Formats: sequence, structure tokens, C-alpha cells
Amino acid sequence: MAPDFFADPILNSPYEHPSRHWELDEDGQPTGNILEVRRPCRLITPVPQPKKKKGRKKGQAELDLGVAGLTHDEQQYDPTPIINEIRRHVDKWRGLPEDQWSVTPETARLLEHWRHHPFQGHRPFFCQVEAAETAIWLQEVAPKRAKKLIAHLKAANENANPALFRIALKLATGAGKTTVMAMLIAWQTINAVRRPASKAFSRGFLIVTPGITIRDRLRVLLPNDAENYYEQRELVPRDMLPEMQKARIVLTNYHAFRRRERAQISKGSRRLLEGRDGELATLETEGQMLQRTLGELMGLKNIVVVNDEAHHCYRAKAEAENAKGLKGEEKEEAKKNNEAARLWITGLETVARRLGVHTVFDLSATPFFLRGSGYAEGTLFPWTVCDFSLMDAIECGIVKLPRVPVADNTQSGDMPKLRNLWEHIGKQMPKKGRAKGGELDPLNLPNELQTALFALYDHYEKTFVSWREQKIPVPPVFIIVCNNTASSKLVYDFVSGFHRKLPDGGTSFEQGRLALFRNFDEAGNALAYPRTILIDSEQLESGEALAMWAGQVLGLVRGETAEILALRG
Repeated sequence: MAPDFFADPILNSPYEHPSRHWELDEDGQPTGNILEVRRPCRLITPVPQPKKKKGRKKGQAELDLGVAGLTHDEQQYDPTPIINEIRRHVDKWRGLPEDQWSVTPETARLLEHWRHHPFQGHRPFFCQVEAAETAIWLQEVAPKRAKKLIAHLKAANENANPALFRIALKLATGAGKTTVMAMLIAWQTINAVRRPASKAFSRGFLIVTPGITIRDRLRVLLPNDAENYYEQRELVPRDMLPEMQKARIVLTNYHAFRRRERAQISKGSRRLLEGRDGELATLETEGQMLQRTLGELMGLKNIVVVNDEAHHCYRAKAEAENAKGLKGEEKEEAKKNNEAARLWITGLETVARRLGVHTVFDLSATPFFLRGSGYAEGTLFPWTVCDFSLMDAIECGIVKLPRVPVADNTQSGDMPKLRNLWEHIGKQMPKKGRAKGGELDPLNLPNELQTALFALYDHYEKTFVSWREQKIPVPPVFIIVCNNTASSKLVYDFVSGFHRKLPDGGTSFEQGRLALFRNFDEAGNALAYPRTILIDSEQLESGEALAMWAGQVLGLVRGETAEILALRG
């Protein structure tokens, strides 16, 4: 019997160079064959096959790239040949004896440590070490041995980021970008401290995130934090830890680049003060914005920037201003994305102009141009140099296999509706966050969504029973990802139960529709230990019924299997 990818996808150790991968056919489907080489970088995501295939000529391939909305006349750039070439160079370099690495002694010490140190706790994954190795090879080795590759990266940046030199490291969600950031900071800092005359390294770092929640999570990158990765995860040899205290690191979110009003003045007062002298200048200058945002970095030159979730940072093409081909909500979303991206990259350009930026390291699972940017949606940033994809992460056992509901009795046409669920329910789901969602009924979820939930729950229930019979103490985890906070609350209530407000001021109890996930007993009393928790931006900000359980539940997600139903557009 041929191996089954969906039943047992893991082929490689997470700590070793991947040596095998599942073969995919022309449609992006696993064939059941295992190839005894590492998977090359390709932009293909396997999905369950449609039940029917009609209207297709014999031999005609339908390659599913997981990218919606592309047309043949859009400009599309594929950097995967460059990524594969860099990977071959790094593989060959990794196998050389140390005296041929062509790196500083400090860098060599770190590389040896990451590869062979007997870690007591979290040992770095191969993909994390490879990402750091790639950045090191490009800076310390490639300028002497692969000048054409460096010229290519400079040209790619000149076209899209003329004031910056960016390097994108693509790692699947869950593969540990934070550890890679810590490795990059350690490499740069230790070299900069021990080689103060060198301009090749920096001990100043600006880490930019898309939001406050992510920024707070990255505090482990601060050397003086009690849980810092350099010491707690043994990423730096003990005798080198004192050098890390000399790093200057600023964590911020890109919103800080927006210049603020220095004085709150009413319109009437402003007109009075302006008089005949023209407009009153109350907006921060660039220098004042940088002083507020960068703080202790202001005395340094040529700092290193680390962009987390870097796909939000780009400069849209001029023709994207009109969001060509988009209408309604899609056009508004594209406009919002482009404005945010412009603020982010303009802020970095200001830093580069005033202080100097050594390198921008972009880390993201999806370093793609967004819809409406003027580039083909889903096109990889052309400065991407390393790729550890979701398929790679699944085959190495680092992340769990997302499960698509295949018990589909809602099919119409060639394709099961539940394969691309959002296409069929998007218009029926709330378009705004919870605050603007109004009074919505959790029991009126679209039929297709309810079917998908029940289909996945049926599989979960069988797994739950099987694990209990095998005396596995920790249950499997079921994760549902929604498009906004209004949808997440609706699905949460549908799954776990809720009390409905009545017109007379009273309430009526509605039990959760998925029995194992109910948070209430039959009388409507809350259980002492909730089985389901809601984690979204509004819940995080309120802290209500979350802080006590979030760490425990997230620990289960990292440690055990999970069912995932994505409702994202």
C-alpha cells in the first residue's frame, strides 16, 4: 500500500538537513511517492483533490498555486531559481572545513555552537540555522565568491526599495522566526563589539512589527529580559554573553513612524494663531519623530532593521493608487494595506537617510506583495533568499497538517464548496469587527460553515476517543481562524454555548453545538475549566476570561495535533 501523505506526512527530522519529500503531481496533489532528495523551492500548496474534474482537455495541467486573482497580463516575478541557487551555495559552504568558511572567528564560533552545542532545552531547528547561515553567507562570503548573486539582490532592491538593502527570509508560521532574529542579532552584535573598527557589523537594531501584541512577544530579543533567548535558549556561548549587553535594541510597531501633532489646537484657535503668517507648524519634524521612535539608537550609525511580518512593508507601484480591477470592499482593503505599507517603508527610508541602515532583514511566512499593490498578488518579494515552506515544515514535523473538511455534502459543480469555503460564505459573514458587527445570531451561521465545522469535529471526536483509549493525557487541539472579531465571536458562541439577551432584559441559554467544546453544563452554568477560549484582538485587549488559560492552551497547540478551519478571505 502506498504511503499516505495526509495520514503520516512527516519524513525528516526537524534538526537535520531535509533529505526526502513527497512528490506532487501537476495539479499539486501528493502522488504517494517519496523522493529521496530535499524539496526544491516551489510555490505550490497541496490540497485535497476535487471529486470531479470536468471541462479539461487530456494532458492539460491545472497548477494550484494557492494564489487568487492572478491574470496572465499581470507582471509576475519568480525568484525561486535564485533561492535554489543560494541554497546550493550554502549547502556546499556548510560542508567545508572551518578554515575555508571565509568568515570571522566570532561568526565561526557561533556557527559551530548552533550546529553542534548539546542544548539542554530548545535546540534550534535546521531551518532556523539555515536562515541565519544564509544571511551570514550573503554578507561575509558571497561578495568574494558569488558577486553575481549580490548584484542581483542589489538590482532587485534598487527597483523596489532604492534607499534600502533588504533580504527576505521566508519561514513557515510556527517554524520560529523569533529564534532566527535572535541569531542575527547575536551574530551582528558580537562581531561589532569585538571588531569596533569594522563597518560590516552593527550593534544597533530596530525591530519593527505590525502591532503591539507582536511587539510585546518579541521582548525575548532584549538581552536584559529575564527570558531572553540568548541565555535561556543557549543561542550564545556563555563567554560571549557579556557582549550581548552592549547591543542597543528598540522594539516598535510601524505606526510609530507617523508624525504626531505636538499641540492639540482647535480649528478656531489655529485660524487665530495663523493669521497672515500662513499655516501653523505643529506637526513633528522627521528628527523629532526619530528621536521619539528610536531613542537610544540615535547615537549610532548604520543600524540593522528587522521587519517582523514583513509582507506589510512595501512601496506600491504608482498604478496601484487606483487599485486597478478592484471594487467595493476589496478596493478599500487594498487602499488601507497600501497606506500602511507606505507608512512603514517611508519610516525606514527616513531612518536610512538620517542615521544610515546597514541591512533590512525581512522575516515572514508570506513575503508576498498584497492585492492592489501594483504587483501580481502573491508574487514573492524578489529579494527573498531563503525559503522554508509550509510543506517543508510539515514534512519535518515542525507544524501540524491543516485539515480541510472533505466530508462535503454541499458540492455543486466540479469543486467541493468546503475546499474554498470563503468563496461561498464570505458575503454572508460580518464585514466589520465586533464593535461594528451589531447584534448577530451565532445560530445563523451559513449552512456551509456549519457543515464544515461538523465535518472537522467528527474527525476530532474520533481522534479524541482514540487518544483517550491510548491513555494520552493531553487532548488534541482544534483551532478555528476567522476573518475578523465579529466572526470569531459568532463561531466561538456557536461552538461553546452562550446566553442570549432577550427584549425584556432577561436571557436564554443556548448550548454549544460541538459537545466536547462546550463551556457550560446542561443548566447553563459555566464550567470551572473552559474547554474553548476566544483569542482575538478585542479579547486580548480586554483580558476577559483569557489570561488564566491562554498560556496553557497555546502550550497544547505547540505540543499536540490540531484541527484548523480557516475562514479568512
